[in-house]
Order: sequence, then C-alpha cells, then structure tokens
Amino acid sequence: MSLTDRTKPTDVCLNTDLYELTMAQGFWESGLVGTQACFNAFFRENPFGGGFGVACGTGQIAELVENFVFDDEDVDYLASLTAPGGGPMFKPGFLEYLRGHRLDLTIDAVPEGEVVFPREPMVRVVGPIIDCQLIETALLNLVNFQTLVATKTARVVKSAEGHPVSDFGLRRAQGPDGGLAVARASYIAGASSTSNVLAGKIYGIPVFGTHAHSWVMAFSTELGAFRAFAKSSPKNCCLLLDTYDVHQGIKNAITCAKEMEEAGEHLAAVRIDSGDLAKLSKDARAAFDEAGLPYVKISVSNDLDEYTIQSLFAQGAPIDSFGVGTKLATCDPQPSLGGVYKLSAVREGESEPWRPVIKLSEQAYKRTIPGIQRVLRFYDEAGCPVGDMICQEGAEPACDEMIDILDTFRSYDLSGTPRELLARMVEHGSGTEAGAASIEQARERCKTAIMHLDAAVTRFLNPQTYPVGLELGLARLRQELSAEERRSSGRPVI
Repeated sequence: MSLTDRTKPTDVCLNTDLYELTMAQGFWESGLVGTQACFNAFFRENPFGGGFGVACGTGQIAELVENFVFDDEDVDYLASLTAPGGGPMFKPGFLEYLRGHRLDLTIDAVPEGEVVFPREPMVRVVGPIIDCQLIETALLNLVNFQTLVATKTARVVKSAEGHPVSDFGLRRAQGPDGGLAVARASYIAGASSTSNVLAGKIYGIPVFGTHAHSWVMAFSTELGAFRAFAKSSPKNCCLLLDTYDVHQGIKNAITCAKEMEEAGEHLAAVRIDSGDLAKLSKDARAAFDEAGLPYVKISVSNDLDEYTIQSLFAQGAPIDSFGVGTKLATCDPQPSLGGVYKLSAVREGESEPWRPVIKLSEQAYKRTIPGIQRVLRFYDEAGCPVGDMICQEGAEPACDEMIDILDTFRSYDLSGTPRELLARMVEHGSGTEAGAASIEQARERCKTAIMHLDAAVTRFLNPQTYPVGLELGLARLRQELSAEERRSSGRPVI
C-alpha cells in the first residue's frame, strides 16, 4: 500500500466512500450476509487517446485485503456519525459485525505491467456481497491512478527510444501518497529512477538527483558552485547549466570537467531545464565533444511529455536522458482513468448457482457485461497478442469468433494460442504467490508486453483498435438479459 502512515496499515478500511458502509449495513439488515457476489473493475476508454493501458496497482491488492480490518478506533468513529435526519448513522449490531471483521474474498486480476484494454475485467472480485462492497472504493483508488500513471509512463518511455527517463514529479504530485504511487507505477512502466527518496526506501526503486538552481545561486559565481558540487559529489556530478545563461554554463562545466579529470574523476552529465532544448542540447554536445569530453551526458527536463520528447528526437537533439515531472505525476492531460466497479452476478450461497445480472443504463456505452467473466488472450506464433475474448467462467469458447462489445453487428475471428489473462491474487482473504510478485517482475512483464504489442496499437496518433469482444454464448446471454429486462418492465423488445 502507498499510505503515508505505514505504522497503521489497517486504516485502509476507512479509505472508502460512505455509501459503501451504508450499503453494507443495508445488506446486513436485509439478511444478505451469506449472499455471494461477483464484481468486475474495468475502464471504458483507453487513456490519453491511446491504444492500450498498463495494469498497475493489482500487485498491492493482496496487501489491501489482508490489512482491511475494522479495529476499535474505526468502529468508535463510525459510531459517532449521525444521520442527516438525526440519530446514529449506523446501528450498534452492524458495528459489532464490523469489529474485527476480515474480508473473505477471492480476487483475480491482470498482473501488474501487463497491457490491458477497455471493458475487459482488470480485477474480478468474488465473495460475500458485503465484503465485495466494502472494498470497492479502496480497490479502485489503488488501481485507477497507478494504471493511469503506468500507461502515461509507458508512452513517455516509448518516446525516449531507450534513453533513461527519471520520475521528477514528487513536488507536483497530488500529495505524499500520490507521489509514492507515481514513483512505483512509473518504475514498473519503465522509468529508470525516481527523485522520491521515500519511494526508494519503501519499494527499492533507484533514486536519482544532484542539485537545483538554488545551489548555483547560493555561490558568488557559477563556476565556484560547479567546483563545490564536484568536490562534494564527484561520483554523482550532474551540473545544471541554465541558472543564468546556458552557453556560459557550458563553458564553466567544461572547465570543471577538466579539473575533475586532473583529480581522477569524471563529470557524469549536465542538465538543461529551460529554453530551446533541441538547439541547446546540440550546442552543448558540440562544445563537450570539441573539448575532448564526449563521455559527458546531456540530460534535459522542463515540462516534458511523450510528444515533446518525440519532437526533440525528430529535431535530432543529442539527448541522453530525461527528467519528467509535472506531466507524468499529474498524468496531463487526463486527470483520471475512469475505472468502474460493477456487479455482474449474485447467488444465495456458495453452493448455489450464479445468477448473472446486467446494468443497462440510459447510455449504451455504460451497459455492462453479465456473469462470472474470464479473459482469454490470443497470441500468434511470434508471441504477440492479437485479441482478447471475454468468456463465461467454466465454459470453453465454441469457436474463435467473438462479438464486439459495443457494436453487436461486428465480429472478430481470432487465431492463435489462448492464455488466461487473469491471475489469482487473493484466495479467501489470503494473498497468493501471484499476488506477491515483485516490482521487478512487474517491470520486466511491462517491458515484454509493450515490446510484443503491435506498433499500430502503441502509436500515439490514431492508434489501431486492439480487438476485444465477447464469446458467442456470453454475447447471447447479454442480449437475453437485456430483452428480459425490457419485457419485465413492459417495454417493447427490439
């Protein structure tokens, strides 16, 4: 978890919307404690107008479930709440039910770092309906933002063409927890390091940083500041060139680099944080090469994103690394993923059959998919994904044809080897081996997944739509439930 106060991880149970608790009380009072439910978390559109998403946060779900418990302080707080109409909001019997209650959930999810697409389950939660409801907000809070950050970072890393990208976004992030989530998700998606020292400590992410403009301004001369920093940090020396004038900064950095060579050290890099980064990086490269310092790397920062970096390389900028801050940490220009959590099936008890349910909505694009769902990802002979089929649990697809989720007149024919996309993260409230995968495993998974994804899907401008559809039986079930609802409400069946 990325909660700031790690000494009290059980606080996650109150990291929720109030209506989760009022619904839980309603289920309890209605005698539905034994009722089982299945919910799916998914998003409806790829972020940033792109062709894919990168699942992230799912690796922390097991920790969330295992720490989700109401202690005495939590219950006392809930007991103090009053309803708008007067009197206690929660009944004493329900609060006693919550006290010490642990979640008996079984959760399958897309492993962290794997690519994911709209409307397919990213997380599937099965268990008592009260437990499923209680975890909704905390789970979405965990997965939505990190998936958004990971997707943004994957795009930035792709534009950097193999050059290191460091997360510089902590000071612009949405609070301490946001900064930690950004550092974690960006590292999984390919960032080489972070400036966030706390994230380095908690998650084992490489940390990076040297000096700011204030360091240079604190000395009487820029050269004096460079010399002092080189003396203080000879093994971590990257000089910031643009406090006053970049070209003068280049000259002073060259002088400092020559002096470091005489002392048996080497200037690692210089950084430019303003101005025409393409032109200035070319000027810096030419000057260092002419001075016999070809090993000095050039790093840039200053409101970078995937489009700016792509443009810099298109202009032939000889840049070796990037510090990306504001637009990574805030996921500019899209502030949220829009992930949702929807009920898809219920049953009276664990031994009873599931009853699939559907939400129709006033807007067609909000119509949900019913039943206990699984996802088969089809791969070609080269190991590249070619399409995802959403199926009913326990039923094998009758054929390789699937129906588009939004356009029922459109179908896809898949070929290749199918593999299950969802992995078991939690089994009856306890984390599994898959749920404890390391951040390094997730990082490698992301690198592999992006590498095997068709370039037409990963391109920034007008990406190709990756096929995701419903197995024929599931498509029929969806249509039947829709027709049944219309009949039961007296509306004409189309």
